[in-house]
This record gives sequence, C-alpha cells and structure tokens, in this order.
Amino acid sequence: MTSTPEITLKSWIMVALLGLIWGGTFMVQKLALSHMPPFWVAAGRIGFAAIITVVIWQLRGGRIFITDTQDWPRLAFVSVFSAAVPFMFLAWAQQYVTSAFTGVSMAAVALIVLPLAHFFVPGERMSFRRTFGFMIGFAGVLVLIGPTAFATTGSPLETFGQIACLAAASCYGVSSIILRKLPPLDPVGLSAATLIFGSLVVIPIAFVQHGPPPMPPMEGLALVALLGLVPTAGASLLRIVVIRTAGPVFMSLTNYQVPLWSVVFGVTLMGEPLPGSMIWATLLILSGVALSQLGALRRLFGSKNV
Repeated sequence: MTSTPEITLKSWIMVALLGLIWGGTFMVQKLALSHMPPFWVAAGRIGFAAIITVVIWQLRGGRIFITDTQDWPRLAFVSVFSAAVPFMFLAWAQQYVTSAFTGVSMAAVALIVLPLAHFFVPGERMSFRRTFGFMIGFAGVLVLIGPTAFATTGSPLETFGQIACLAAASCYGVSSIILRKLPPLDPVGLSAATLIFGSLVVIPIAFVQHGPPPMPPMEGLALVALLGLVPTAGASLLRIVVIRTAGPVFMSLTNYQVPLWSVVFGVTLMGEPLPGSMIWATLLILSGVALSQLGALRRLFGSKNV
C-alpha cells in the first residue's frame, strides 16, 4: 500500500485513544509480572488477544484478501516484529529497568520511524519543521520523566534490559513501515493474522524458557486477560487502521503520549506524587505534535494554506 497518508479527525481520535490505552499498559504488565514469568505474560497476552480477534474475524466472514504469495513473508515479518518480539522484550526488560526508562524508549519510536518513512513511504518525507517538532516532543518526554529516566535499578542485568527496551522500540518502528507497504487487506483479518503468527512464536519460547504455564491466582489471570483484551486485541486493530490510513509517522505520535498517560495513571490510581514538570512537559509534547503535524491540522480545520 503506497498511497499518500490521509489524516482525518478520526485519525486524531484513534491516536489519542491508543496513547491512553498504552499509557496504562506498563503499569498493568508490571502487576502481572508478580504472578507469572515474563514470557508467559507475553504469551498469555498475545494468545488471549488472538482468540478474541479470530472469533470476531470469523464472525465477519474471515476475509483477508492476500493474493500474492510474496505478501505472506511480509505479513509474518510484521507479526513477529510488531507483537511477538517486542512483547517478550518489554516483559523481560521490566524486571530490571525503571518504568521511566521504558517510557523514554517507547517515545524513541517516533524518532526511529521518521527517517525510515522518509526513504520507504511515499508522502512521509522528512522536513525541518517535522523533524524539529518530533525533537520538541521527545524533549517533553525527557522533561516529564526527569533524572529518573537515567536512574539505575542496581540490577546486574539492567544494561541488557535497557537494550531490550530499545530493541522493542526498533521493532515497532520497522514493523510500522512494512505494515504500511502491505497491499489493501481487511483490517480485522490483518490483526488476527498478526496475532496468530505472533502466538506461534511466543508460546513455544515461553514453554522452552519457563516450562508449562503456571496457574496464577484469579488476580493474575484477570491482569493477563486485561492485557490481551484492551492493549493487545483492541489496540492492535486500531494501530493497523491508523498506520494503513494516516501513515506510520502519524502513528508514532502515540509514543509521546504513553509516558504522559503513565504519569497520569500513576498519580490518580497509584497515589504517586504529581511531578512539578508535568505542565511544561505537556506543553512541549503538545507543541511538538502540533508543529510536526501542522499541515494535517490545517487540513482538519479547513485552512487552504497547507
């Protein structure tokens, strides 16, 4: 799919919703890790999401419309690197790194996608304004998280955990580009296929690494089910729709929202103190988003000077 991205009000709503959903994901996953080993958290999350999405897909007729055999390897690649690998990396890494570092690494997805899209996606060329906007947004994330972004946990595996976080961010960036270039497919079918391929990778690795799946208490099962239902099944479909219509660069704006919502959830649900940098960070993030997407905003509000 190589058409020029079309950014509409619906695109903005979906990106905002994805930021909200993924902003609470790391908090829920951290709680789930207290009940299950990391790869089984990832396997339970993607497996449950695959079952839900396949049922919905079949109720809609089970359409996917892949006719070129060369597209199947691309779909398998997207599946492994947009779900399986980053889910495992992040679940494992959260045992050893601070949540602040995880937030910064997810914000870096936008900076990874920008140069890749410039070369591989029509209509997504870098410009000074767009690049400067993304840098301002990333600076806002650093202001929000502050020195804790570079604080240490003291774990001997912390460095490897940080590498795993950045590897997960790279997977999201590269898979977004490949996903955009797939031919027109049914979004629900594409989401189902992605989760099925991902499950076929994660579940065997969880067996090899941790043995048979443990039977956690009801709280642990509920947390994994929540991870599978909302930030995996629901968000996977939304992510695919946004990338296919508005493009991977626009989709990457979600990653600036994730740390922001993480702080909001921490303050409101976990009783954490409100950072004094919250207002300035929010202004920087919103300014960066507005600057990088100025053309889309002008079109949205009817300006002819794009």
